[in-house]
Amino acid sequence: MQEPNSPWWRPYAAGALLGLVAIASAWATTRWLGKTTYLGASTTFVRAAGFLEQTVVPDHVAQNAYFAKEKVRVEWQFMLLVGVFIGALIGAVLDRSFRWESVPPLWQERFGPSVGKRGLAALLGGIVMMIGARMADGCTSGNGLSGLMQMSASGFLVLPVFFGVGLLTAMLLYRRRTSA
Repeated sequence: MQEPNSPWWRPYAAGALLGLVAIASAWATTRWLGKTTYLGASTTFVRAAGFLEQTVVPDHVAQNAYFAKEKVRVEWQFMLLVGVFIGALIGAVLDRSFRWESVPPLWQERFGPSVGKRGLAALLGGIVMMIGARMADGCTSGNGLSGLMQMSASGFLVLPVFFGVGLLTAMLLYRRRTSA
């Protein structure tokens, strides 16, 4: 049971809100913007990276096979991600849970206070996630959450696997110690 003055969002309310936002986002994407597909964040980041790379080495981008088939530009999805960041920041400030942390307490308890070690782990984790997303031609949230919204069999299959692997990884990584 959650304490009445807890700064954390209630999981069912947050899940319901996420569902409503996802439905609105998919509706706006297909109806207002006329898109037939709903691309994930990994595609957006790759396109934005190509856009930045194009300003420095345009010949390399022009010769890249991936960028030949994909549009190299910053578009609505990137701006949506910026909006998600701003919205999360506003939400954290409003519920007074925002705080600057160079090393989260759970990480510090398990691995120590090193900002460099935490930064390197975050960077390597992000690289592995992005490589996996590109290999799969999409991201986990796109496959899981969007798949569920569309009642896709793959969405129902992979989302529990994602949660299970995430739980297993957290258990292995943080190895909770219980005091008896």
